[in-house]
Amino acid sequence: MNDSTQRQPPGLTQALAPAGAPALPLHAVSPAALPALLAGLPPATAQFLHATGFAAKPQECQLLPGPEGLAGAVLGLGLGEAVPGPWSFGALPYLLPAGTAWTLADAVPEVAAQAALGWALGAYRYSRFKAPPRAPAQLALPPGCEAALQQAAAIWRARDLINTPANLLGPAELAAAAQEVAAREGARCEIIAGEELAEGFPALHAVGAGSPRTPRVIVIEWGVADAPLVALCGKGVCFDTGGLDLKPSSAMLRMKKDMGGAALALGLAEMVMQAKLPVRLLLLIGAVENAVSGESFRPLDVLRSRAGLSIEVGNTDAEGRLVLADLLTYAVERSPALVLDFATLTGAARVALGPDLPALFTPDDALAETLLAAGQTTDDPLWRLPLHKGYDSWLDSSVAEMNNVSNRPMAGAIIGALFLKRFVPDAVRWAHVDVYAWNDATRPGRPEGGEAQAIRAALRAISTLFDGVAATHG
Repeated sequence: MNDSTQRQPPGLTQALAPAGAPALPLHAVSPAALPALLAGLPPATAQFLHATGFAAKPQECQLLPGPEGLAGAVLGLGLGEAVPGPWSFGALPYLLPAGTAWTLADAVPEVAAQAALGWALGAYRYSRFKAPPRAPAQLALPPGCEAALQQAAAIWRARDLINTPANLLGPAELAAAAQEVAAREGARCEIIAGEELAEGFPALHAVGAGSPRTPRVIVIEWGVADAPLVALCGKGVCFDTGGLDLKPSSAMLRMKKDMGGAALALGLAEMVMQAKLPVRLLLLIGAVENAVSGESFRPLDVLRSRAGLSIEVGNTDAEGRLVLADLLTYAVERSPALVLDFATLTGAARVALGPDLPALFTPDDALAETLLAAGQTTDDPLWRLPLHKGYDSWLDSSVAEMNNVSNRPMAGAIIGALFLKRFVPDAVRWAHVDVYAWNDATRPGRPEGGEAQAIRAALRAISTLFDGVAATHG
């Protein structure tokens, strides 16, 4: 299993040309480089390309004719950065003719890696129940792009989890998916359920008590004892009805994606292990279903948390923060060097930032700068919102140590983050990422459906923070 191609989802493998197979040249060119490309093409081909009006605009693609029919293609990169991002190449698998294979012409390694990542992400379609209308064009993988392919494979698997209907992906199935990743990467995996869960993760257990699909916590550990510990926590609410504070049907429609934080944390953990970063990894996933029954937790219930803090339930639809509260408490008990949590936590974050910008919360300015810079470098952006202390009192309760919501209809994303902050001591380096985990429409490299936002940025940030740390991994 050392060959990276053996780890790829079958659909991704189909988007890659077999080694040594004939492939047509694909020229990726900016407007400034277009004259040089024209000068290097055969005169008839250059004249044809000029006649089409090709101007190397972003996503502009032109097939090139030749004596035997198709001789190649040219992709416009526009006036962007010197090294184009992956989305520049993301439309190509379904834009170029089906059944064709392509190789990048004269691409430097940095561009080749971006092209491989964009191509692989653009080839994704959720095909468990319905085959794509056509096969993708294939890319002959350039040398040195194994890391890009590993990341793409992890993102494919995360997208598949988010896209899977909730009747087929409950807490047990989410746990099984995590166990598969752990087994593939040689990591240790433990599933906590039943009485042990009720005692050790009481707030999380309360959220899942209303469903016949019993809740569980997935614990994956990887690495060696002397490496710095990075803890990843993921909200795995496999479906969210809102509980007794029932969502309207329009708000419930996409709630199969409410386990997106868990899918992202699992995908990031897979990337970290594949890259063999010099860290010790702790992955925690709270897998629950927020359902309605006689066992459901109720508005104004007071719950116990793993941290010992009492929580009044102001709204049963603010359940994800209850799940994360117990996970964060478990994580900080292990004295981590870094804690990152991922959750589809609030609609308020989407109102503030839209679907493409996950909201980043952290009290650590240096950590924020590292994550934001990593997001820019990887074309996987985040946007920082404040943990405004002035709003902390909005979580006060008259009967418990805190409420899980504010009674004010404002600053919902900040309030959710402030709630989580109560379970993370000031001395612990921590960041919370509030994600949408979904593409509302298909764009190059980002098909409609589940999306693994922020995890390529997080991988780069972890690598940056722990670069040079000496550790040996088994």
